[in-house]
Amino acid sequence: MKSFSVSIRISARPEEIWAILTDAADYPSWNPTVEKVEGRIAPGQRVTVHAKISPGRAFPLSVTEFVPAKRMVWTGGLPFGLFTGERTFELTPSEGGVEFSMREAFRGLLSPLITRSIPDLQPSFEAFAAALKRRAEGLASSKGR
Repeated sequence: MKSFSVSIRISARPEEIWAILTDAADYPSWNPTVEKVEGRIAPGQRVTVHAKISPGRAFPLSVTEFVPAKRMVWTGGLPFGLFTGERTFELTPSEGGVEFSMREAFRGLLSPLITRSIPDLQPSFEAFAAALKRRAEGLASSKGR
């Protein structure tokens, strides 16, 4: 199974970070890894991510788990579980902030073939986490915290 992950400490409240993560239309203003995110990030909804690492491609995903200010999972892939990608976002309160973690895992019968064509997403994951930290901490400091 191929996977990528990142974790970073953010000095902001979970609700502030969650508001950023669930505002699809605003992703391009802070996130250097996406061109746009279409749809509504909410339980059972579908979103389409246009990632800069794969210009011209759209990735349709379903929001399969949604626990406000704690955990969210986006899932996409091929029918019958032949190939599935699952991205998990988690917020864990810690002293003076939140530990944000994001993980994407690929599995399924066709996974060994398909994952060969997936580029190294680690730099994008690190850029995403750093940008989320800048955005959340910037908003928190503008509120005088």
